[in-house]
Amino acid sequence: MKQIKWALIAACVSLSGLGIAQAGFLVSEKEIRRQARVEWLSMKRHLPLEPDARVQRYVECVANRLIAELPPEQSTAVDWEVVVFDDDSINASANPDGKIAVLNGLLRVADTPDSLAAVIGHEIAHATQEHVMERAKRGARTDMLVLLGSAATGIQADMIRDGATIGLSLPYAREQETEADLVGLQYMAKAGFDPRAAMYLWKNMGAANQGAPPEILSSHPSDDTRLDNIVKAITPALVQYNAAREAGKRPNCQPR
Repeated sequence: MKQIKWALIAACVSLSGLGIAQAGFLVSEKEIRRQARVEWLSMKRHLPLEPDARVQRYVECVANRLIAELPPEQSTAVDWEVVVFDDDSINASANPDGKIAVLNGLLRVADTPDSLAAVIGHEIAHATQEHVMERAKRGARTDMLVLLGSAATGIQADMIRDGATIGLSLPYAREQETEADLVGLQYMAKAGFDPRAAMYLWKNMGAANQGAPPEILSSHPSDDTRLDNIVKAITPALVQYNAAREAGKRPNCQPR
């Protein structure tokens, strides 16, 4: 299986408009979305796709159940698409145009439909809460991976562009990550996925992410912080989950 640095994936999904923003120029939302479409098509054309159609269908199944729970202006008005790429890295990302990239290495830790729903719900939340767009408009001087808010792995120290970046943008990014965790938890619960799987997922992520940098050098909350936030939100999420199950929402997405 081909190994592709997730930084390259992020650069493909990232917008050339963001580079302009970093240079100090204003970039319109229209231009950012145009560049997102161009880069997404390029990504699908040039990066290796998951060779097993069953895996692609499985990930689409989970994503579609989550998207169905969004309000109409976010579910049907957005051209959502999820593509699984053949890469051992543990990551996923969504661009501001509703395109979700999942690396098949992620399935080693998100190894149940419920835990996969936690990741994809997180990424959908980044799109629906317009985190990427907000960061692009502000011209935040951060690595593209931080701008895209990829799930779960955080940023290695050598990916940070300069010391000033840490003070100016990473705290803001961590707030976005926390919001995406909690909004994604609601999405998965409403769709009938067990929100307790989010705790299982992030524990798996922590085990797979040994040697990660301190929290100050990551756009993501530390594993302990993330788990604490989810634990605090789990009770209302379980209420939503139980209501969804009683309403007949029982996703049947099979990995194979």
